[in-house]
Formats: sequence, structure tokens, C-alpha cells
Amino acid sequence: MNFKMLFRQKFAGVIVGILAIDLVCQSMAVMADEPTAMTVEQRSAWQARIDSLRGELKSISGEHVVDAEVFLKGLEWALRYDEKFSAADLQTLEWALEEGRARMAALVEKRPNATERPGAIVRGYRSQLDQSVQPYGVIVPDTYDPKTPMRLDVVLHGSTRPVGMAELRFMKRFDPKAYQEAGQASPFLELHPLGRVENCYRWAGETDVFEAIEDVCRRYAVDRSRIVLRGMSMGASGTWHLGLQYPDRFAAIGPYCGYVDTHRFSATPYPNFVKVGPLPEHQEAALHMLDAVDYAANAKMVPAIACMGEKDPFFEAHVIMGEAMAREGLKMVNLISPGTAHQVDPVVHAEQLRRIAEHVAAGQPRAPLKVEFVTWTLKVSNCYWIQVLGLEQHYHRADISARFVGDRVIVDKLKNIVRFAIRAGRTPQTPRSVQLEDTVLDIPSPGGDPGDIVLERVDGQWHVAAPDEHRKVRGKTAGLQGPIDDAFTTPFLCVRGTDQPWNGLPHRYAMASLQRFAEDWRQYFRGELPIKNDTDVTPDDIQTKNLILFGDPGSNRWIAKVLPDLPVRWTEQELRMGERAYAANSHAPVLIAPNPLPGASGRYVVLNSGHTFHGTELGRINYLLFPRWGDWAIMRLEPSRADALDDNVQAVGYFAEDWSLGK
Repeated sequence: MNFKMLFRQKFAGVIVGILAIDLVCQSMAVMADEPTAMTVEQRSAWQARIDSLRGELKSISGEHVVDAEVFLKGLEWALRYDEKFSAADLQTLEWALEEGRARMAALVEKRPNATERPGAIVRGYRSQLDQSVQPYGVIVPDTYDPKTPMRLDVVLHGSTRPVGMAELRFMKRFDPKAYQEAGQASPFLELHPLGRVENCYRWAGETDVFEAIEDVCRRYAVDRSRIVLRGMSMGASGTWHLGLQYPDRFAAIGPYCGYVDTHRFSATPYPNFVKVGPLPEHQEAALHMLDAVDYAANAKMVPAIACMGEKDPFFEAHVIMGEAMAREGLKMVNLISPGTAHQVDPVVHAEQLRRIAEHVAAGQPRAPLKVEFVTWTLKVSNCYWIQVLGLEQHYHRADISARFVGDRVIVDKLKNIVRFAIRAGRTPQTPRSVQLEDTVLDIPSPGGDPGDIVLERVDGQWHVAAPDEHRKVRGKTAGLQGPIDDAFTTPFLCVRGTDQPWNGLPHRYAMASLQRFAEDWRQYFRGELPIKNDTDVTPDDIQTKNLILFGDPGSNRWIAKVLPDLPVRWTEQELRMGERAYAANSHAPVLIAPNPLPGASGRYVVLNSGHTFHGTELGRINYLLFPRWGDWAIMRLEPSRADALDDNVQAVGYFAEDWSLGK
């Protein structure tokens, strides 16, 4: 019996991505089971079987067909991106094909299947980002009663190479047979998101976690006041990141050996690590979106019970977080496993779970009397009944501390914030006034249903915004703040220009950029990039999606439509950003801004860019996935490149808080 089975029997139902152990197991498996390339005949035979399953799936429909489609998708990606397969991989392919057909048969016959029984199971959902099918694992305890909402633990897996077999290897962990043998003992549901494989739960990986949570809450009886987030290694880093940035979404967090910053972690003396030295100013600023250590103060709002091995090479990560919490007046709980390296100690892990259970037994407070919240960007803007809506300056620390005394909200601390909301229906009682420093503002009684109470500073004075006034977007606001990479965390559509371009070289760059994005998205974010020609864009697309426009004002009709409202001037001869001018036949702009089209409120428009990091970073180490270009950049194009795809950045930066170039 192997170590993992022993661990499961002693602490059944607890699944943790144990990077170090997995690496050892994988190395042993490789020595005993060396992967070999498929022959042309073998690949052709497998492709025929996959095509057959695809054809059969097209004939059925229904809410849960996605539970069968996840197996088809896993098989397709395996054959698309992997050349060699071990004997274990071939067994996994067979398992996926068999399981996909079993799910499909159950749907056709409208009979219950394993998805409705206790134990482990693979399920899936269709992502709103790109309409791709994404898998996740669920573990349902024997004590589950659909009539009684239950605690949910969201468990983030460790680092996983983004290869073709990645989905299927992840899904195989939730083969019901293995879990039936191990038994069930956990008194809570477990959700294991894929997180789009390997990105430290950033960008689309972050969206995946929250979409999977919503899908599980829709299918199972979940007590939303008792949702726990935990994970090991990369999963712990994701736990720090998401748990501290969204502290009101979780009753407790349990990171086990996870990094919390970029620079110091990248200096770990491992051969495959890439040291991130001093970065350009705009990239250093972007790290404040991602480094969990910058959000340590939010542990005031969500209990954090961390674990770390005494001899873990990443031990310093929790030291860094402990120091950051101490600066906020907090004492970090960090359970240290004696003599342990980068792996789970079952005894310490059991103590972590015991302490988590104590915190979540009563559930989160629905509306705490006091809220303290720190952010560095309006992408992260909510904490219980407070929402930050406007900053003086992005990527600088912003603080708010507010409390109820009777029916008055007293704001004790406010830094780098010019607009915020007291959320209607989320407060412990109806507020009648707000005190900011020496100013007391009365809150008018609403005539109908109460909306959010928005307070903003104008000409140095705070006032309560009129009911409809705050709905008008004035500069960067929550959900519309950039940078470019943020456009790919909510539903988006890439739009290809089809008309005659003004200049050939910029158009070739735009089309090559779109192709690169499609390839990166498919391989590393596990979906087909949503693309339409500019002639096929619908009013619904404009209303519901960020538009990612490729081309120039001559080739792409939508670039021509939005151009007058963008902070760039673009003619056939000249491209101008502020005071700087560039030849339009040898330069291309990339940028993000609010979509100015009618009906596009709350949506972005992006010119000529997918993610600002590419395959070189995506295929290497997940801490490298930070924004490279900010809100905008100007590319100089080289005619010697056949596809013109040369990211030769001539100028780069962020727009000001009013979406202008500023000074």
C-alpha cells in the first residue's frame, strides 16, 4: 500500500496537492514506465475513438451534458499537445473514454449515475469567459444531506506541468473506485478546482476558482457562510492570494507551504527558478496586484491558519507573511512541522483542520460591525458592506476602516480613496449618517428600495452622491481599472479586422498577435479563444463581453468606431500618445480602456493584445505571470519579420485615474 493510500485512510477525504511527494512518485513512475511516442497508426486509432465520442455527444443535450464533455475535452487536449505517453497515461486515456461514455449513457437514459452518490467524482461547467468546458473534482461525504446546507472546503492543487495530459491526470485523482476503497470520513464537501492547470490561480485561473464554487453551490446544498479555502504549495500561494484579496468570501483560509511574494521567492536557489531582479517601474507596480504579502492586513477579516515544514526550502515565505502581519498588529498562526521539508505532515495538517473547524463552526458573520480593508487596485474592491470605488492613485496602498456605532458609520481610517460605497442590504443596520474625520454627513432616506450609499470627495470635500450620480463611470472604477491582462478575467471576444488596412506592417503584427494569443490560450488556459470577424459582432456581444480588437482603423470597423473616445490619436500617417508621435506604418498601439460604445457599460475594449506575458512565461514558472505592459504600450515593428511579431516596446505605462495619459 503506498503512502498516499495510508494518508487517505488516516485522514480520509482530505486531498492536498503535495508537490514534493508527487514529484517523487512521478520520477519513480517515469523510471518504471518510460513514455514512448505513439505510432501514426495508434494516434489515428485514438483520434477515431475520440471523434466517435464527440459525434455521440452532439446528439444529446441537457444541463449536465458538460459532465460528459469534460472527458472528451481532456482526451482532445492530450492528443493535441502530447507526443509521448506512458503505460499509465494510456490507461488514463482508456478510463476517460469509458467514463465519458458512461456519463453520456446515463444522460441519454435519464437515470442517476455516480455524480449523485457520495464519494469522489469529476464534474464540469461551461466557463463564461470563453464557453470552454472546465473540470473540477468533488468529494461528497456519506453524511451529506441535500436538505441541509453543509460546509464546503475549496482545495487548490499544487504545481502541475501544463502538458496535454494535465486535465486527465487531474481528473483521474477523482476516480470514484479509488475513493470507495479509501472510505469517506470528512464532515464537509470538498471542491477541487483545476484553475486552468498552472498559473497560481491568477487571471483565468482565479476566475475558474470562483466559477467552480458557483457551480458546486448550484448543484449541492452548500452553507455559504462556511466556505473554507486551503491548499498546498502552489495551492497555498493561491490560498494566500485569493483568501486575503477576497476576505469576505471565506470563513477561514489554510495555506500549507506557499509563497507570498515574487522577488524573494524567485531567489530560491533551485536550478529551474528564474530570479526576478529589479523590474521597470510599471512592472514593479503591477506586482502589487498579485503579491499576497501586500494584503496581509486583510487577515483581520478572515482567519488564516498556516502550516510550514521546518526544513521547507520555501520556509522564508511564511516568515515574510508573519512579519507583514506583525506590522499590522496581527500575530500569524503558523503551525511548523518539525524536520519536515516541502510536504504535508499528517499530524500538523490534522491540527490545521481542527483549528479551521473551530473558526467556521458558527459560520461567517453576515454583517460585522467593523470592516477593515486594504487594497492596491480596484480589481480588489469589496469587503462585506464596504466597496472601494475610486483611488487617488493605483498600485499604491489604500486603506479603509469603518464601524457602526448605533445607526452611524464612523470612518476611522481612509487613505488613497476618493470614492467608496456602503453596500445596501449588507450592513448590520440601516445607516443614517456617516462620520469622516470631523465631518458628519446625513444620509437621505430613500424614496424606494435603498441602493448603495456612495460617498465621494470633490474639491477636497466629502459628500453623499445623488442616487443616480454614482452610476456614471468617472475614470477608473471597480471592474474597469486595467491593466490589459484584466480583460481576460471576465467574458471577452476577440474581433478580427477584415477590411483593407491602412498599413500592412501594423496589420500583420495585429494578426500575428491574435494567432499567438489563440495558441497560448488553447495550450495554457485550456480553451478555444473566442474569435469573430468584425462583420459578425452583435449587439449582445457589445453588451456582454470585453471586445479585444485586432487590426487598425482601416481594417477593423470597431476600432474606427471607438477610436474617437480612446486616449490615442491614430491616422494613416501618425500614431500619437500624448505629446509623442510615431510613424503609423511602423508602429502599433496596444491598450485597454472602457468600451465607449452604447450598451457597453462596464466592459473593456482592448487593442491588439492578448495577455502581455506569453508562452515563454506560461510554460515555465507561475510567478512569472505578471503584467508586462500596464494599460498601454507602443510597439516598433521590424519589416524584416515576416509576421511582424516583434514586441519591441518603445513606450509603456498606465493611464491616469481618469483614463487619460495624465501629466
